[in-house]
Amino acid sequence: MTESASNTHPFDALSPDLLLDAVESIGYHCDGRVLALNSYENRVFQIGLEDATPIIAKFYRPERWSDAQILEEHTFCFDAVEHELPVVPPLRDAQGTSLHHHAGFRFALYPRRGGHAPELDNLDNLLVMGRFLGRLHNVGALRPFVHRPTLSSQEFGHDAVATCTPFVPDDLRPAWDSLTRDLLARVDERLDAVRDVTLLRVHGDCHSGNLLWRDDAPHFIDLDDARMAPAIQDIWMLLSGDRTRQSQQLTDIIEGYREFRDFDPVELHRVEPLRTLRMLHFSAWIARRWDDPAFPRAFPWFDSPRYWGDRILDLRNQLAELNEPPLRLL
Repeated sequence: MTESASNTHPFDALSPDLLLDAVESIGYHCDGRVLALNSYENRVFQIGLEDATPIIAKFYRPERWSDAQILEEHTFCFDAVEHELPVVPPLRDAQGTSLHHHAGFRFALYPRRGGHAPELDNLDNLLVMGRFLGRLHNVGALRPFVHRPTLSSQEFGHDAVATCTPFVPDDLRPAWDSLTRDLLARVDERLDAVRDVTLLRVHGDCHSGNLLWRDDAPHFIDLDDARMAPAIQDIWMLLSGDRTRQSQQLTDIIEGYREFRDFDPVELHRVEPLRTLRMLHFSAWIARRWDDPAFPRAFPWFDSPRYWGDRILDLRNQLAELNEPPLRLL
């Protein structure tokens, strides 16, 4: 098994003084209050301001995105807001700048927004989600990303498996190698069968943790994973339960979606391949971040035989799902 070679990480330099200095470099007056929020990929803090509502400061993980890629994320947010969509955009200073630099870090500031987790088992809420996703994808289709990547089985599948393999215990390695080989072959086969799918700018990580429900509507937050992908990428993550339940949920989402944007049912063939890629990518994400001390603390079970045994069982079940007919609208 692989262990972190160091107990230090660039994020360790984010002291309270550095955080406050960074925010004040933009012209805000901080009152000294700093609250770390739940985030692993980046570091996110609520910063108290003198005689004003606190703001949110997001410090980007070094070397993950280029400045151009981060600014494309911001532009997508601004485009959405211009079309009156409930997206929480970064704040811009007097010069119109949204991406800032301080002490070797890149950061953005956001207004604080309240809300609660959406009740996605409520079919009425899924109808509303579909409407907002249809509108968001209309905005996403206005122009492509130039610098941000396209979701692919190479990055989320083949590269992910290669990243994970050194963490797999030796006695489980034969099962892992054989299973992931069959799994990726089936994923590629399913994706190749429906090549003519429209790609557009999507949220990319549209699950309940990145949604705030307020005033009977979803508010989209954290577009950090935005990329070019088919529309179904932002839809399938809202599904849960058995196939019958997922078909009902999907039907309600697409009913709302079609009030604002066409949806091609051929994209349903990509639901299980995309779900498979996310499962592989999630494990690879932790593996790639294992040198960040926050990750062994947050995911102590990752570097254990039990995790990989359970992961192999989950992926075997997923291989069976890949051999089932695609979900359908009712």
